[in-house]
Amino acid sequence: QVQLVESGGGLVQAGGSLRLSCAASGRTFSSYAMGWFRQAPGKEREFVAALNKNGGSTAYADSVKGRFTISRDNAKNTVYLQMNSLKAEDTAVYYCAARQTITNVTFRSNSGYEYWGQGTQVTVSS
Repeated sequence: QVQLVESGGGLVQAGGSLRLSCAASGRTFSSYAMGWFRQAPGKEREFVAALNKNGGSTAYADSVKGRFTISRDNAKNTVYLQMNSLKAEDTAVYYCAARQTITNVTFRSNSGYEYWGQGTQVTVSS
């Protein structure tokens, strides 16, 4: 089992940047595929970005492609989401998710993940 703790959220002006971090407990972090999702008020949780367990493959939602970058440091048991050129519509609670897997694929679906963090608020002012 793994526990996930997000950090790095906050208030930023449109056009600014933030880097979210997700620290994972446990000694098998490198066997987990990771993902970031977000949920805005009144909306369903949506996929943002995903990374396979060795960091060699990524996937992004069209709405963030070219602006957000997902990465991981397996030595630090941490996954990151670098968010640049932020827009007001990026405002949401951002969640980190993990799935233990023997494959090297990425997972885009909510249902593909076993573990979730508590979320961190990102607010972009226009």
